[in-house]
Amino acid sequence: MLKAMTLKRPPKDEREKQVLMGLVELYLETGAPVGSSTLRDYGFEHLSSATIRNYFSTLEKGGYLKQQHSSGGRIPTEEAFKLYVQMNLSKPDIKEKEASAIREKLSKSTREVASYLQRAAEVLAESTQCAVFLSSPRFDQDFVLDIKLVEIDSNRCLCVLITDFGMVHTEILYLEKGISHANLNRISHYLQWRISGIEKPKLNAEEEKLADFFYKEIMLRHIVTYSNFSVEDIYKTGFSKLLSYPDFNNATSLASSLSLFENEGDLRTLLKQSCEKQELCCFLGDDFKMLATELSGCSIIVIPYRIHQTMAGAIALLGPNRLPYRRLFGIMETAAEALSQTLTSSLYKFKISFRQPKASQIDMQTQVPLIGKNNERK
Repeated sequence: MLKAMTLKRPPKDEREKQVLMGLVELYLETGAPVGSSTLRDYGFEHLSSATIRNYFSTLEKGGYLKQQHSSGGRIPTEEAFKLYVQMNLSKPDIKEKEASAIREKLSKSTREVASYLQRAAEVLAESTQCAVFLSSPRFDQDFVLDIKLVEIDSNRCLCVLITDFGMVHTEILYLEKGISHANLNRISHYLQWRISGIEKPKLNAEEEKLADFFYKEIMLRHIVTYSNFSVEDIYKTGFSKLLSYPDFNNATSLASSLSLFENEGDLRTLLKQSCEKQELCCFLGDDFKMLATELSGCSIIVIPYRIHQTMAGAIALLGPNRLPYRRLFGIMETAAEALSQTLTSSLYKFKISFRQPKASQIDMQTQVPLIGKNNERK
């Protein structure tokens, strides 16, 4: 059994491991069960088919291989994938052309750091064809840029608050009395006047009273959310990418994997593990026992990124167990480096500071967001 290998016969043990790694690589490439003759033609010509079958039997007893059918080839178990990952975590394999394309997409400095992080997640989802999530610190020197009101029904409206950094904060406002679409439009213009100084709309007394209530309610909610930063911001995207994998053709498997995104506590646990280790990590199999979400048949690759050489957050992708790991390790390392350099450059260029979550009370004098670029209108 591979886990209990001794030093009595190192050549044979090493051959068993080589056979296992060769089978995993071939399975990752083809997705088909691997037979002894197929593997022999895949660079193991020095071994007979009978010898390979003996190795298969030993590896199967050790929990590294399994057979879907008695007469079929073998496929790797999660233990085999874990061993493969351990042996290749420090061996990324990415073509320079692909690495250069990722750097180019992630290397433009911008003041809209929140929008940049969302775009970075989208770039990774497209490059890896995986679901992506990442954690972010809170960026200061931000201000409210725009407010939009969207009618939900006669007694509710959605308030969308947009900041200069690209943050989007939403709140639902409830009304005892119904409000018309025209009323809502005038109130929306009033809110925009309060933050940007556009021409003040003409409101009747009742509308102005309601608009003033909206403004105070929205801003106080935003200030509380912005100032009391107790957990990292999380960006998520790329869920639809998982539909392209045969492993997730089963609705139950897909729903099980995506259920992780409903538990941001578990997302933060995985991201923090990589930050604490300060290195690329890969989770699969029994690694997920630490989570409240039950996961199986999927892998998560995580890598931290830095701002001014300080650990600031982490990027992660989720896909099936059958992934091109070495290529993805290369993509993640390239993306983390580009993201670190761009955020560092952007924060220096635009004089932006950042802070990590704290359970203690935030200094309200320094952390309260500005209301509009030129402060609020009286």
